[in-house]
Amino acid sequence: MNQRALITVNTEAPSKHRLNPYIFGHFVEDIRDHMDAMLAFTLKDMDFEDEADARGVSSGWYAVTNGKNTEYKLEPAAPRHSGHSQRIRILSADRCYGGIGQQVSVEGGLPYRISIVARAAMDLRAAVCEIIDRASGEVLSRTEVGLRGHKWNEYKLELIPDRSCERAEFRILLSSEEETWRDGMGSGMLWLDHVSMLPSDSIGYVKREVVELTKQLKPGMMRLAGNYISAYHFEDAIGPVLERPNMINEAWGGWTNKYFGTDEFLAFCRDTETEPLICVNAGTGSPEEAAAWLEYCNGSVDSEYGALRARNGHPEPYGVKYWEIGNEIYGPWQHGHSTAEQFAHRYNRFADAMNAVDPDIVLLACGDCDPEWNRTVLSLSADKMDMLTLHIYHGFGTVGITPDTPKEERYPAVMSFPEVSRAAISKTEEIIAGNPAYSHVKLAITEYNTMYYPNTIRAGRPMEHTLEAAVANAANLNEFIRQSHLIEIGSYSDLVNGWLGGCIRVGDCYADQYRGKETGWSGRSRTVYGTPTFHVMKAYANRDISRVLKVHTDSPTFDWPSGSKRFGLEPGNLPALDVAAGVNESGSVLTLFAVNRGLSAVDAELAIGSFADSGVAAIWELSGNDYELINDVFEPEAVTAEEGLLKFKDGKPLLTLKPHSVYVIEVRK
Repeated sequence: MNQRALITVNTEAPSKHRLNPYIFGHFVEDIRDHMDAMLAFTLKDMDFEDEADARGVSSGWYAVTNGKNTEYKLEPAAPRHSGHSQRIRILSADRCYGGIGQQVSVEGGLPYRISIVARAAMDLRAAVCEIIDRASGEVLSRTEVGLRGHKWNEYKLELIPDRSCERAEFRILLSSEEETWRDGMGSGMLWLDHVSMLPSDSIGYVKREVVELTKQLKPGMMRLAGNYISAYHFEDAIGPVLERPNMINEAWGGWTNKYFGTDEFLAFCRDTETEPLICVNAGTGSPEEAAAWLEYCNGSVDSEYGALRARNGHPEPYGVKYWEIGNEIYGPWQHGHSTAEQFAHRYNRFADAMNAVDPDIVLLACGDCDPEWNRTVLSLSADKMDMLTLHIYHGFGTVGITPDTPKEERYPAVMSFPEVSRAAISKTEEIIAGNPAYSHVKLAITEYNTMYYPNTIRAGRPMEHTLEAAVANAANLNEFIRQSHLIEIGSYSDLVNGWLGGCIRVGDCYADQYRGKETGWSGRSRTVYGTPTFHVMKAYANRDISRVLKVHTDSPTFDWPSGSKRFGLEPGNLPALDVAAGVNESGSVLTLFAVNRGLSAVDAELAIGSFADSGVAAIWELSGNDYELINDVFEPEAVTAEEGLLKFKDGKPLLTLKPHSVYVIEVRK
C-alpha cells in the first residue's frame, strides 16, 4: 500500500516578487571536452599546435604513406598565424603517395566544408583531399586541390560522403607516382598551416543538434565563465580565427579553444534566444582589460573597441547587460586567489572601470558559501554590486560522498541537496538582511550540480548523469524557486559534456562516461542527447510561472544519516516530498513541481483551491525503475519526461508519485 501525503497550496496569496526565468540558466566553459563536443568541427588539432610524434607529425594527426622515405616535420606557422605548420615531403624516386590523416565520423549525403591553408613547392601542382572507409579502403568522397604555388593560400572545397561511416578517415595526400622532380631543388613539399572540416548543417561553429537541444531547455541566460576565465584574455579570441593565437588553457591543460570567442559566444546566445552573462578575468586580468571587453561588446563604433568590433564584422553593439567580476577567487586553485579583503578592493577597481564605460550594466561579485568571505566583500563593495554569486556543488564537499560510500548511504545524502542549498543561502541572506545598505543585493547561483566525487577520472559512468542526480537537481530547483525573492540567476554546470553532468551529451567517449575508449567504438559517436537532468530542466523552464505560491506538505520521511558538518546540519529525517508552486502573471495557470525523494510510492492529495474545479491537469513525469538509470548513446531516451493528463475525481486531485521521481503539474482555470 502506498504512503499518503497532503500537498496544500495557498493559491490566493501569490508572491509580490516575480520569479526570474534566469534561474533556469546554463553555463559554458572551455573545460576538458566541452568545446570539442559543442562545436561542429569534425577534425581536431586543426592548426597543428600539438607536439610532433615520432614521425614528425603533429600528434592530432598521423602519417599516411606507402613510401619508405616520406618526411614529416613541424615548422613555423604562416605569417599572422599561431602554432606550427606541418611539412610533408615526398621524394620523387619513391614513386609513392604520402600525407596525413585523421579518424572521423561522417554522415552520408551531408556536405562538409573544407578549409585548407597551404603552400607548396613550385613543381607540386595538386594534392588530393578525400574521405575513406578505414575498414574497407573505399573512397567515400574525393576531390583534387589545385595548388597555387609557394606562397600561403587558403583553399576552400567541399566533400560529400556517399554514405555514413563511423570509422572513416580524412586524408590530404601528395603523390610522386606520376610526377618527376628534382629532389635537390626542394621539390615535392607541401606545408599545411590549417585544415578544418565543418558540416554544412552547423549553426555558426556550433553543432546543429546542440543549438536545437539548448533551445528546448529555454535557458533564459547563458554564462561564459569558469576556472579558465581567470587566465583568459578576450583579445586572443576575437578577429579572424586563423590569426588568433593558440594559447594554453592554464586552468585545465591542453589548448584554449580559439574558435569560440566573444563574437561566437554571443552568436550562440542569439541563436538559442538566451541572455548572455560574461565573467571577466579578475585573476590575471586588469580593470582596464575588463573595461575594454565591455566596450568591445557595448561600445559605439566611435569608441576604440567598438570600432574594433565593427572591423571584425559586428557594427551593432551587442548590449551585454550582465557582467560577473571574478570566478571562485576565494579558491587556491584559481589564478588570482586572494583574501576576501584583497578581492573586495580589486572588485571595486573593476566595477569603477566598467561602470565608466557603461553605467547601465548589472554587476555580479564573486561570493562564496563561506559567510565570512561574503561578510567582508559586502562590507567593502556592496554599493558597487547588484548581485553576489555562490557556487553550490553538492556531494563530496557538502555531505562527504566518496567512491566508497555505499549506495544505501549515498542516495539519501545526495537527496539532501535542497536542505544544503537552503543552509548556504540562508547564511548569506542573514548578512544581507542585517544591514539596510545591502538590501539591494540579490544572489546568483552561477554554478551548481551534484558532485559525487571531485576526481572525475573514474571507472564506469558518472553518477552525475543518472536519474538519481536528476531527482536531486529537481529538488534543488524547487529550493531556488522558493528562494526566488533573493535568487535571480542559476547556472547549471555544464551545458555540454565538460565538467560533471553536462546537461547535453555528445558522443560515446566524452568526460569519463566511457573513459579510455576511442571515439567511434560504439558506432554512435555522433549521437547527441540529453541527460535525465536535461529533461528535468526542460520541463521546469518551459512552464508559465511568474509568482511563487506557498506550499505546505504533510509527507512521509526518509532517514538522512550523514547530515552536513560543513553547514551545521544534523542527521535526521527529511520529508520524502519536496514541492514548489507558482502561477502565471494573470493567475490563470497553476504549476506544481513535485519531487518524490523517497524510495516508496506516495499518494498525495492536492489541495489547490479553486483550481481543483478544472477537473484535469497536464502532467510531466520523470521516473524509472532504478535510480541509477542513465541515458547513453545506446539508450539516449532511457529516462525522459512523459507527458499525460491527470483527471480529478469529485474535485479532489490525487497524484501518485513513484519512487525517486519528478512531476510537473499544470492546471488551467
